[in-house]
Amino acid sequence: MNRLTTAWRRLRLGTQLALVLGVLALVVFGLVGTITVSLLHDYLDQRLGEQLGTVLSQYKANNQINSIPPGKFGHSSQGDKDPPIGVQFRFGSGGTIEATNVLPAGSSYPPELVALARRALVGPHPDDQIMVNGVLYRFTAAPYMNTAPGKVAVVGLSEGDTEATIRRMIMVNLITFGLALIVLVVAGQQVLRRGLRPLGTVASAAHTIASTDLTTNSVDLSVRATGEGGGVEVEELRSAFNVMVDHIDQSLAARSAAEQRLRQFVADASHELRTPLTSIRGYADLFAYAAANEPAERERHLARMREEAGRMSLLLDDLLLLARLDAAETPLRPEPVDLVELAVAAADGFQAGQPDHPFTLEVEPSSLPMVGDPMRLRQVLDNLLTNAAVHTDPGTPVWLRVRAEAGWAVIDVADGGPGISPENQARVFDRFYRVDDSRTRHSGGTGLGLSVVLSLVTAHGGAVTLQSQPGATVFTVRLPLSAGQV
Repeated sequence: MNRLTTAWRRLRLGTQLALVLGVLALVVFGLVGTITVSLLHDYLDQRLGEQLGTVLSQYKANNQINSIPPGKFGHSSQGDKDPPIGVQFRFGSGGTIEATNVLPAGSSYPPELVALARRALVGPHPDDQIMVNGVLYRFTAAPYMNTAPGKVAVVGLSEGDTEATIRRMIMVNLITFGLALIVLVVAGQQVLRRGLRPLGTVASAAHTIASTDLTTNSVDLSVRATGEGGGVEVEELRSAFNVMVDHIDQSLAARSAAEQRLRQFVADASHELRTPLTSIRGYADLFAYAAANEPAERERHLARMREEAGRMSLLLDDLLLLARLDAAETPLRPEPVDLVELAVAAADGFQAGQPDHPFTLEVEPSSLPMVGDPMRLRQVLDNLLTNAAVHTDPGTPVWLRVRAEAGWAVIDVADGGPGISPENQARVFDRFYRVDDSRTRHSGGTGLGLSVVLSLVTAHGGAVTLQSQPGATVFTVRLPLSAGQV
């Protein structure tokens, strides 16, 4: 059984379907043949019964069958292989038989025939199948009634023609159905193979992808399953396969981009951390050399080391915050907060720290309550305001607008600086990305400020957008006012 199962599984799909179709056709042909032969047999049997009735009436009237005198039992006709049989019996009062037909010496009538004649005296036209000289006959009998009491006429017709017809019918069915079955299986196999041929393109594309090295940085998955035909199912398979390949291609591209960003992130973080560490080490060496010098010089070196250590601490805090946000460890402590109060406090801090930038605060509602982390929301405002001041020249105006809009709190931080080019607008929220590639503190810090803004606003269920052109750069923050959205 296991060998048959293994052999069956090794067959091509077209061959399997053709064989299954052949088995089903064989069952149908068998049912059709059986029903056909059965109906034909019933019809021929009915016709034979009608012929027996006709022959019996003729025999009773003329004492002959088909113009042939009955003579001895079995007739002496030379032209018929299985000639009709006619016998007359006369039963006496004692049940003795007086036959009108003369039998050859040593011959006798079959007991079944005598019993059939006796039943005819007490019942209506009985009939029976009796073997005569190796040939199956169907006999029927009827009494002469008033014309000759006790006399019974018995006639029989061979069933050889009926059996021969049935055999020929069976043979014709076997030959016809056998040829039809062979044609069906062979033609069906060819049709199925042609219909399933479009699957070959899918298999070829799959083999090509399987032989492609997906571990390299640049993977070419441009191969697709092409072609037409095969029906709706094959078309669905081809479409699903191409969608799967597109998904794999996009996933590999996203993975490659993520790896590239990770490498860039590691390089940028290493560079940013190396700068303050190098400064601290240099000032430490200077402090060692200046230990015997004036106290003012030592204090100046210590102040510079504390400044660089603070810068490194801020950088590490931002990196830790971003890492926690990426890991879905939301470092938020939501509580009821008035966004207008946070905006006023951020504006006061900006004006105190950046007096060389004209500043305007526009607040439409006098109060804008919401649920959020006040420290992180203040960090968002401070980062956006600091970004506007750092990347614009002294004297450039800066605006902070706070308003409510259809269940959202909207914050606009705008400046009148030179703007951001379109190619840079798409990347300003990337980590360590700065419009100015130089890595001096004066040109914009570490490049994590806007990344922190985006991550914190997203954690609050909001969004950040940027619109910039020469003379007008606007960062828009949208935060949900519903506590359930935070």
